[in-house]
Amino acid sequence: MIRSISIVVPAYNEQTRLPATIRRIQEYLSGSEWVFHELVIVDDGSTDGTAEVAEEFARDNPNVRVLRNPGNRGKGYSVRHGMMEARGEWRLFTDADLSAPIEEIEKLWAAMGRDGSEVAIGSRALDRSLIGVHQPGMRESAGRVFNAVMRAVVGLRIADTQCGFKLFRGGASHEIFSRQKLERFGFDVEILFIAKKCGYRISEVPVRWNHMEGSKVGMMTGLHAFSELAAVRWNDFTGKYR
Repeated sequence: MIRSISIVVPAYNEQTRLPATIRRIQEYLSGSEWVFHELVIVDDGSTDGTAEVAEEFARDNPNVRVLRNPGNRGKGYSVRHGMMEARGEWRLFTDADLSAPIEEIEKLWAAMGRDGSEVAIGSRALDRSLIGVHQPGMRESAGRVFNAVMRAVVGLRIADTQCGFKLFRGGASHEIFSRQKLERFGFDVEILFIAKKCGYRISEVPVRWNHMEGSKVGMMTGLHAFSELAAVRWNDFTGKYR
């Protein structure tokens, strides 16, 4: 029985689409029979009204919590902040644009039950027919190059590390995110590397996904993610994940 869940949403300048995202997740959660559920919005130093919009929802619903980062620290920092503060026995983080529909969490649970895994991640690469709206061609190509480099440098045999839809058992979540060092977009690879190093089984699951306009990932951000692959190997070599 699934007794409790936390859903963590990192948000940076998401004032416009955050209300629809919160309502959609609340609607999904309201049909549950869980003893406890919560939605944790992590504001990453937004310069618009993201935090205020989230706090307005939190005032009317005790199951919505708002955390604020000390300035703009990056998606990795935001996810770690939310996952470490989460109280659910199961903990999902998902993007603020819900590019992977929240209902796809059912596939992750099913895979964990089938595989006996502690981590389940959504994947765009395992079944590309599930992608409704593709990224621009250059970004899709860059993603495939990144994955090839990631496999060579880090050694993870995962088809899509960067899909922002990942589910963890609570104990595994604490062990993994307490060791996380990277604060920006290379963190996805890092947390999966740590999970493997800790001996956790990872299920990769094909999910429905749609590219949403307004992505915060620019060219320089993508290039920085490549350099962070080397940082993962260095952190491991110097014992920072022990």
